[in-house]
Amino acid sequence: MSEYRRRRRAADTYRLLAVHAHPDDESSKGAATTARYAAEGHRVLVVTLTGGERGSILNPAMDLPEVHGRMADIRRDEMAKAAEILGVDHHWLGFVDSGLPEGDPPPPLPDGCFALVPLDAPTEALVRVIREFKPHVMTTYDENGGYPHPDHVRCHQVSVAAFEAAADPDRFPHVGDPWHVQKLYYNHGFLRQRMQLLQDEFAKHGRRGPFEKWLKHWDPEHDVFAHRVTTRIECSGYFGQRDDALRAHATQIDPNSDFFAAPIDWQQRLWPTEEFELARSRVAVTLPETDLFTGIDP
Repeated sequence: MSEYRRRRRAADTYRLLAVHAHPDDESSKGAATTARYAAEGHRVLVVTLTGGERGSILNPAMDLPEVHGRMADIRRDEMAKAAEILGVDHHWLGFVDSGLPEGDPPPPLPDGCFALVPLDAPTEALVRVIREFKPHVMTTYDENGGYPHPDHVRCHQVSVAAFEAAADPDRFPHVGDPWHVQKLYYNHGFLRQRMQLLQDEFAKHGRRGPFEKWLKHWDPEHDVFAHRVTTRIECSGYFGQRDDALRAHATQIDPNSDFFAAPIDWQQRLWPTEEFELARSRVAVTLPETDLFTGIDP
């Protein structure tokens, strides 16, 4: 048992379901928040909708023939390591990665991939998980998928559909009794203001920051995600676990990449939170919030 898992308390107060498109998404979107809640004794279940089979190898050190031939198995192993580091439970929903089509126009998506499967199939599978796990809160992506990967957009569609269907006794009655998830959130981790603060900190230390190429093409007046944030979770003590979990996805992340350029102590001081948007709620709320479980009786 890892040091991360040992930090979990015996208490089982709340249940959080984090729905993601691919293995590695759980470690780059809301990871410190899930690690915090798990460490505090709440049950956290990450559901990964696809196996990431068509993901590119983004770490040059892993661009090897033996890796190319075993992507599905390797990504399963990476996901298991990341879940252990974060202290969360994990479930594969079992659909096939659609890949990210590139070209102008982009090529058609492959037959049988997640983005082309009729919506009811993954919705039913996720409803089954919801009715078995009985989460108080779900997190997922917004209608743009966070970015327009077809699997991320589909993840949003499936998550919202399952949030509604799980509570409806007439929908998929054969997969369990209805369960009302109390709140649904969208992850909003890609904020210009955070990037600018870190870039400015590099300049204060006489160093060239890694985010210039992003910032110069990003109008500060159009940081659309910032205006949608309703909920900020203080989780700076878990940034190390977040980064360790992301590095566990060795095919997907170069340990020398810009993601790890800013020292953790800068991040903890300048931006100690992760951001979410409350998209659906069945309980009364007062915004802004600092806890995903605000307003919910355990």
